[in-house]
Amino acid sequence: MQNAEMKPSKTKLQTVQPAPAWRWLSERGLRVATGDATLARYAMLSAQRFAELEDVIPSDDSVLLILRRGAAVSPSLRAALTAPLAAAPAASGKLHEIAVEYGGSAGPDLPRLAERAGMDAASYIHSHAAVEYSVAFLGFQPGFPYLRGLPSGLQAPRRASPRLRVAAGSVAIGGAYAGIYPAAGPGGWQIIGRTAAVLFDPQRHAPALLMPGDRVRFVPK
Repeated sequence: MQNAEMKPSKTKLQTVQPAPAWRWLSERGLRVATGDATLARYAMLSAQRFAELEDVIPSDDSVLLILRRGAAVSPSLRAALTAPLAAAPAASGKLHEIAVEYGGSAGPDLPRLAERAGMDAASYIHSHAAVEYSVAFLGFQPGFPYLRGLPSGLQAPRRASPRLRVAAGSVAIGGAYAGIYPAAGPGGWQIIGRTAAVLFDPQRHAPALLMPGDRVRFVPK
């Protein structure tokens, strides 16, 4: 029997309050706060393939559950949402090595960011490429990865004035995240290089090259 308390409706949304960590965003969308365990919770929910779920979408500190039409949250899914974090497996996805042309016209913000970090350009590139990043979530553009793992000394705020056009494949820094622009378009992140890797192709079986939980290493060309 389905848990009616966890099924949203116009009346239920007004009279039933879910647990503090859960919030209905629509009749089918349930936001679950996850703190710094987003990838682990996402991996667990995705692996178990709950019948009532149409999609699981991670963000920085939460996951959005999209229920199938007419479905309610089952007792097994409810148990998964309240399971201790220690019971959630650590996410460890596919490792991608992405070749990058750093600096020059491909990375116009690199000299200024290196100076800001107290480094020369070569040291900055070495530091950026020396760590393994994890894909926290996708956003902004289809297939745009928000990458965790950027050393604190390399972090930099977004540009005060966004560029009207950023080239596809641009490797960028925005605050504590590294990222890669899948398509050309406006953007406010700091551009340090460019890759020829195709981040998003709707004709591929899996359109997005990188998925939450995947790991990334940048390889200087």
